[in-house]
Amino acid sequence: MIFGRRRFAAVVDAQLDLFARDHRDVIDEVRERLAAYDRADRDEAEELYGDYVDAVETGTEILADLRDHYAATLEDPEPYLREFNRAVARRLRPFDLELENR
Repeated sequence: MIFGRRRFAAVVDAQLDLFARDHRDVIDEVRERLAAYDRADRDEAEELYGDYVDAVETGTEILADLRDHYAATLEDPEPYLREFNRAVARRLRPFDLELENR
């Protein structure tokens, strides 16, 4: 059934738009830290990868809070949670794996 499949699409899209607008610095930091890691030589790579993971974790925490606060208002949050996580996977890929674990 198509109608129920994306019933939270407008809410999720608005939430992710808000995140992208209000936390552009977090998204940019993740990109910059990954690029630094990709350019690093072997001696620096481990530390730079840790910096990248820390930046991803910061964004993931913000997204998880946004998701979980809204989910707490729903009688059955599972469809919303699945839709939110799928949208993050599409739009904000670096935060996808960590978000699934929260």
